[in-house]
Amino acid sequence: MNSPASVPNGWRPRILILEDDNGVRRSLQLLLQGRGFDVKAYASARALLADPAAVSAACLVTDYRLADSDGTSVLESLRAGGWDQPAILMTAFGSEEIIARAKAAGFDEVFEKPLRDLALVTMLERLTAKPARLSANR
Repeated sequence: MNSPASVPNGWRPRILILEDDNGVRRSLQLLLQGRGFDVKAYASARALLADPAAVSAACLVTDYRLADSDGTSVLESLRAGGWDQPAILMTAFGSEEIIARAKAAGFDEVFEKPLRDLALVTMLERLTAKPARLSANR
């Protein structure tokens, strides 16, 4: 599979990272930037939801438990505003209840922490593959 960095015309999918742990957020940001993604990282749900540029993102990667909210509530807010892109939930508290809530909110995948880097990158590459309809319009 092509990595985002090798996509024709220099198209790089924008990934939103929402993680309130500074070290985890920075590590994810560096990992994904190194794999060719355009990454915008946020420390709080409030900051992400207040950023008008967030709606142009190709995918959301969010932690479940946040200091000011939770990942499912954030995705529900984005969806209520019309954002319809894929999303991945990360959690250290995996349970059937959280997974069911995540799926009901519209998450495409739930990853338990600690994350496997390759699994996350592979899923992001699949979820953000440039749609043929966008290629035809260029």
